Amino acid sequence: MSEIKSGEFDSFLQKSARHYRLFVIYGPDRGLVSERASQLAKVTGVDLEDPFSVIRLDVSDLQGAPGRLIDEANAFGLFGGGKLIWIKDAANEKVLVDGLQYLSENPPETSHVIIEAGDLKKGALLRKTAEAARTVAAIACYQDDARQLNALVDNELASAGLRITPAARELLLDLLGGDRIASRNEIRKLALYCLNREVIDEEHVRDIIGDASSISTDEVVDAVLTGDPDAFLHAVQKITTSKTPIFLVLQSCLRQFQQLDIMRTEMEERRLQPAQVIQSLGRGIHFRRKPIVERTLRNWNSTDLSREATKLQAAILQSRQKPLLEDNLALQTLLSTTLQASRRNKQSR
Repeated sequence: MSEIKSGEFDSFLQKSARHYRLFVIYGPDRGLVSERASQLAKVTGVDLEDPFSVIRLDVSDLQGAPGRLIDEANAFGLFGGGKLIWIKDAANEKVLVDGLQYLSENPPETSHVIIEAGDLKKGALLRKTAEAARTVAAIACYQDDARQLNALVDNELASAGLRITPAARELLLDLLGGDRIASRNEIRKLALYCLNREVIDEEHVRDIIGDASSISTDEVVDAVLTGDPDAFLHAVQKITTSKTPIFLVLQSCLRQFQQLDIMRTEMEERRLQPAQVIQSLGRGIHFRRKPIVERTLRNWNSTDLSREATKLQAAILQSRQKPLLEDNLALQTLLSTTLQASRRNKQSR
């Protein structure tokens, strides 16, 4: 069994990764999944710039060719040397699970296989197959905690030759999380803004990322969860008027859905009631918001909560890549989630 927990990855990368040829990287933080896949790809020693050595596939490429993964993994490179088969957007597709099962029992001699997956629940076939095999490294990628975010800030600012005041760091950390790539991009944007300065202070963080304390985003999140489009639009208008970046609303919604996903999974696995799981895993939820959270836990299952979190995460990444479309992307995604919640609430009556 080769299960690598989220906090163990850096040590694994330095000490043990070179001993494996098969990797399954999964979790709700898609940015972190992608980043760690890239780090592992470098460890393989395969020339990543050589199109004959790196075979990039989507799961859809395997659907019509059940034996392709095995064939690619066992084929020699055109000019000799190792190969890397890099698969993205995996879930629990049978063709992929079957291929991984075979390769775990018959590891390739010269090739490496990296599989990027989404948030695989405990017991999901792909995750179960990976965790049960000694020849496969199963690597979990969950939202960065405070320690990991601090390390990310330290690394990025150190490379830019910058320091940050304690107050500015605290404010910055409040604005990060949910997706590793989005967090890294925000820090790099801040570093670029503060180029030729030695120290970053609170004003710099507010100027380039936004003041998270200007208005609470809970009102928007609650409108989304209750499925009230009118309340949602009214709350968004207040956010816009306060000049609070809409990115912060997306991020707050993502965090809420990730927390809901964890709580709902606990409910399903341990057969608990919403009030019980809120008591144990809902610390930090204001008492006035608990009825809304409890109702959401009753009306959504873990699969749909995970899917909604993935959709919000994708919107965050797109908004970082296309800043001119940020407001439209955020509004469309959040309104879609609001309408989804409205339908579920009506069905439960």
